[in-house]
Amino acid sequence: MNRKILALAIPNIISNITVPLLGMVDLAIVGRLGNDALIGGIAVGGTIFNFLYWNFSFLRMGTSGFTAQAYGGRDLYEAARVLVRALSIALLVALGIWVLQVPVVHLALAVMDGSPAVENAARDYFLVRVWAAPATLSLYAFTGWFIGMQNSRIPMWISISINLVNIACSLAAVQLLGMGIRGVALGTVIAQWSGVLIALVIIRRYYGRFFSRRNLQGEGLFEWKTLRRFFRVNRDIFLRTLCLVAVFTYFTVASTRMGDTLLAVNTLMLELFTLFSYMMDGFAYAGEALAGRYYGAGNTPMLHKAVRGLLRWGTALMLLFTLLYALFGEQILGIFTSSQTILTAAHDYALWAVLVPACSFLAFLLDGIVVGITATWIMRNAMFVATLTFFALYFILQPLLGNAGLWIAFLAYLLMRGLMQWLWSRRRIVG
Repeated sequence: MNRKILALAIPNIISNITVPLLGMVDLAIVGRLGNDALIGGIAVGGTIFNFLYWNFSFLRMGTSGFTAQAYGGRDLYEAARVLVRALSIALLVALGIWVLQVPVVHLALAVMDGSPAVENAARDYFLVRVWAAPATLSLYAFTGWFIGMQNSRIPMWISISINLVNIACSLAAVQLLGMGIRGVALGTVIAQWSGVLIALVIIRRYYGRFFSRRNLQGEGLFEWKTLRRFFRVNRDIFLRTLCLVAVFTYFTVASTRMGDTLLAVNTLMLELFTLFSYMMDGFAYAGEALAGRYYGAGNTPMLHKAVRGLLRWGTALMLLFTLLYALFGEQILGIFTSSQTILTAAHDYALWAVLVPACSFLAFLLDGIVVGITATWIMRNAMFVATLTFFALYFILQPLLGNAGLWIAFLAYLLMRGLMQWLWSRRRIVG
């Protein structure tokens, strides 16, 4: 079982690490053009896309759960139909983004209230990169499908390929064609569509027989009963994601109100959370694949064995990162900033970073497991409780404790997500 878990988790961890590279490459290329407004434009434009796309992460999570169950039940024709349903939704959503692109970018820029130069750069970047929307959302579905098919190596290679294409095309568009920030956006568009092309070639090569015209024209493809379950699961994930976005957005808003120094401190400390999340998400994805597979096969003993194995790996990672942050947390923060003022201020809140792994590891693992068995109401309701806990504690403690009150509320939110899911799902997934 450990071998199966690691075979799924490690490629997903590598894929997760490559995700921020798209933004980093764009910033690095623009940063050499000598115009600070362009850097701001990339940051603002990227934030708009992150907000848009994050809310449709159900295209990956829901697809992986349903696909894994079909795989476990040895119904690969149904697995193929799951992908077609997910891609259909991705394309419909992307069409909506295309139609509303101008009002969306105007509203987003009005809310962010940047300088005219930054707004112009962000608008130029957005209106080019938006043409990758169908590709980006489709890649969510492809990634979830491959994970559900117990193959996380393919998404890893697709992700690496996308980054390589992005670097080459963005550099060519900026350095050779002189397209500036539009060139960076164009490079991202080409890279995303190249990822879709690679995914389609792989599917045709290795899974093509399951996508026959006869299978896809069958009554089960868009049957209402099947679609209702599909939309119910994705609705739960969507609502869960809205709560997640609300908490993280408000965390940044609350930090902004405390001044530039504490805003910088909290932003950097969240990087420690992000680093841990890259590792835990790999095991969460493994949980989606394995829990869905054994649940779909009706193999309860193997489901329980997989969950226990995931919990052991999660506990080991939690202890490792807790020790790492306790011993070297400030040195890690020093990689991101050379400001002694920020590092000194961060010292007063080092304890909260040390507690992040212990408070969050269970939530990451159980998110993956309940998605795999498509018991997404557990994840949704746990998120509701956790979000209410965050805001209640914040408004009680922040006036008394300042930034410490914000961190206590955030850690309680992470802990509550995991505990509520554990209480509601323990008998079902552990036995």
